[in-house]
Amino acid sequence: MALPKSTEPPLSPTHCYAQIPCQHEEGCVVLPFYRHPTTPFCRRRWPMITIAFLLLLSALVYVFWPSDPMVKVVRLRLDKIHIHTLPIINIDLSLYVTLRVRNVDVYSMDFRSLDVAVKYKGKRLGHARSDHGHVRALGSSYVDAEIDLRGISVLSDVVSLLEDLARGTVPFDTVTEVSGKLGLLFFGFPLKAKLSCEVLVNTLNQTIVRQTCYPER
Repeated sequence: MALPKSTEPPLSPTHCYAQIPCQHEEGCVVLPFYRHPTTPFCRRRWPMITIAFLLLLSALVYVFWPSDPMVKVVRLRLDKIHIHTLPIINIDLSLYVTLRVRNVDVYSMDFRSLDVAVKYKGKRLGHARSDHGHVRALGSSYVDAEIDLRGISVLSDVVSLLEDLARGTVPFDTVTEVSGKLGLLFFGFPLKAKLSCEVLVNTLNQTIVRQTCYPER
């Protein structure tokens, strides 16, 4: 049995919305609510933008944060060794030290002083000081110093040093202190670093066999 067809006219889209009263009926236009299709994508995009910004900020802090310079003994040569037997046994010797100062920052570095001290068996033998120097950003500079060690007269030190010289290798400890500033345009950051190195020198060919360095605070 067929159902009777409805005689009512189909609803138009305008029947789905309530009419808004208007002062001038002929000038009123009622528009349906429309949701922009990209709204969910925009909501998902904000967390990605925030994460990218934080990563960029972290990278900038890492790059521009001031770091201590890297100092390495590239050459330590023994020269002018004199052994005295009177009135007591003692040794005079000269050390020629070449240091490489590497600036790992994006700022230029100006150091007011660079002091390197040499120790043997834990006892300080002498030190040398270099005044004023400049190292460009991400660059390196070499500093030469001569240390004259006079009258090493402690018997245990003399015997140990003579044994090491006869063996052909001498272990030294160096302590390097650098003070100055890091600068970029009109900005400057104070710089003070201290580095200790254990250096094993081959006295036959005047080369460094092994070197271990670590910063001191």
